[in-house]
Amino acid sequence: MKKDFGFIFHIFLIIGDSCAILLSFLAAYLMRTHIDQRPFYFEVAPFEFVLSLFCLVPLYILILAAFGLYKKSIFLGNSRWSEFGRLFLASVVGVMSIIAYDFFFLVDLFPVRVMALYTIISCFIFLCLFRGVVHLVRSLVFKSRRGTLKAIIIGNSKNTEFLADYISAFPESGFTLSGVVAAKKYIPKDLKKRQYSSLREALRRAKPDVIFQTDDRRTDYVYQQAVNRHLLYYFVPSNAMLTSQMGELELIGDTPAILVRVTPLTASSARFVKRLSDIIISFISIIIAAIPMLVIYIIQKLMDPRAPVFYADTRLSRYNRRIKIYKFRSMKPEFCGLSPEEAFQKIGKPGLIKKYRDNGDMIDKDPRITNFGRFLRSTSLDELPQLFNVLKGDISLVGPRALVPGELHHYGDRSLLLTVKSGLTGLAQVSGRRDISFEERRALDIYYIQNWSLGLDFRIIFRTIWAIITHRGAK
Repeated sequence: MKKDFGFIFHIFLIIGDSCAILLSFLAAYLMRTHIDQRPFYFEVAPFEFVLSLFCLVPLYILILAAFGLYKKSIFLGNSRWSEFGRLFLASVVGVMSIIAYDFFFLVDLFPVRVMALYTIISCFIFLCLFRGVVHLVRSLVFKSRRGTLKAIIIGNSKNTEFLADYISAFPESGFTLSGVVAAKKYIPKDLKKRQYSSLREALRRAKPDVIFQTDDRRTDYVYQQAVNRHLLYYFVPSNAMLTSQMGELELIGDTPAILVRVTPLTASSARFVKRLSDIIISFISIIIAAIPMLVIYIIQKLMDPRAPVFYADTRLSRYNRRIKIYKFRSMKPEFCGLSPEEAFQKIGKPGLIKKYRDNGDMIDKDPRITNFGRFLRSTSLDELPQLFNVLKGDISLVGPRALVPGELHHYGDRSLLLTVKSGLTGLAQVSGRRDISFEERRALDIYYIQNWSLGLDFRIIFRTIWAIITHRGAK
């Protein structure tokens, strides 16, 4: 399983910011009622005041995100002054947004206006303090060499030497140097033992999490190796390329490096937002679907009391991880667990195998499926148990189709498809479900991976609901 300490620290950052914001409201209240000697004319208990503003914490977090305060660069900069400046501006904008909300909706959030000024000051102070603690903990964890990403550097360039020196000396950068693929003159003397003769050898022996490339030789090959192994890939540009906008530029020490993302979901903040939306939507959906699932369960048991109601199938999700996908059983019990080839051989109709594969893994009136199972499939009700997979985190609500291990030879280069979690629904499903060819489905899945956004997820969800209602592409 890939290390994900950056994601964990981002979660703690958001939790710390939320606590800092709530404490700033309480501090503003106490400053006005206990320190400021001027008379005041309101009767609101401290807990009631903080609770009235609690629902606005997500707005504050969004404002912090808009100021770039959850980007990875927050952890990489050598100076905190830029972060302090943005925290102060975000504190001002956050309080001004609350005042605007108060003005338009007349909810009287700040019964005494000077409390808004106190909130700005206390919010800035608490945000700096809480973030300082997170930065300190992160630095101590990485200094102990725990959770750091193993990096290899490839390229004959002075930047190889600079990066190798920095990563070796400063583990708090989040990286540990595992190997260097370069000529000896570009490797610091005390690190020559970590030299590898080729990228292939370095990948095999060092087992890295990150590749830094410092020259432009065979970039396609190096990048493809990173994609195939689900590694982060940084390209260190020459001075002439620094003005281009070819990726997300970060400073590793004093060396600028461009993080080339296979998908926007590489970012910790994006994964956090997607996971949060998965939890919320799947939880609400399970509550709504509880009665239909109970009805299906009862019908299945009445039709065949001895047969299992649910069917668990092994699929591949992110980073080639094997997971169990749960569905309502739609096949006859004797065919559950068999591959299509094995099932058609058992039926005595091997000729259906080629027809099944040539038709995009489906045939009309599939003899393996029960009559009630056809109804479940046509309405997509058989997939309702997968909401528990989403809530658990095995899959996402939206993503590429989960791959079947035994069918991987049909996919060719599948590296991109395994860089993100598989989905309960996806762009391919809402673009025709079974009505489009295998090649078109794969192209749509790759487009989704490379162009992910939360807005795209919601559009796919709404289109999925419409496709189910209209039975578009259902078989």
